[in-house]
Amino acid sequence: MTTIRIGVGGPVGAGKTQLVERITRHLDGAVSMAAITNDIYTTEDAKILARNSVLPGDRIVGIETGGCPHTAIREDTSMNEAAVAKLVREHPDLQIVFIESGGDNLSATFSPELVDFSIYLIDVAQGEEIPRKAGQGMIKSDLFVINKTDLAPHVGADLAVMAADSKVFRGDRPFCMTNLKTDEGLDGVLDWIRRDVLMLDLA
Repeated sequence: MTTIRIGVGGPVGAGKTQLVERITRHLDGAVSMAAITNDIYTTEDAKILARNSVLPGDRIVGIETGGCPHTAIREDTSMNEAAVAKLVREHPDLQIVFIESGGDNLSATFSPELVDFSIYLIDVAQGEEIPRKAGQGMIKSDLFVINKTDLAPHVGADLAVMAADSKVFRGDRPFCMTNLKTDEGLDGVLDWIRRDVLMLDLA
């Protein structure tokens, strides 16, 4: 069995860890999964997952990168590669490993040698104009997610404008709008995983 690697990137506070938690909870029992988190000096995201996720502790790995978070997912991926290899050895049935990057800027991307697919996440509170800036993470990711849609009226963001801008720079590539506090829009992410990642509609 080939284990599929999905990178989850985006700025600090966008909801990356929560997205992994919600995905794994909803696919639990149907898909064998694990998660790797990257933080500069702590393993805080891994601890959050361990507390809140349905994933057993032996399927969660926290990596302290000790430097720029994008280095560990792009220039020198050795720590993440080693973590993936360990998880696969210990869990031969593993279908998906989520690799969450440390919070970084809009230009962060994953090395194609590290991941098979990537999700890039932003949140509405960062500003309506963020999709218009079209950073490399947003442009090149296989799925783009705009999270915390419930905050739009509080920060003066127009979701229709954000969606229109996303369509312009994404072209045919998919994007979703979510409120992960209530799971609103999460079905779009789950459908993408089933269809484009696991290709279950072809089975």
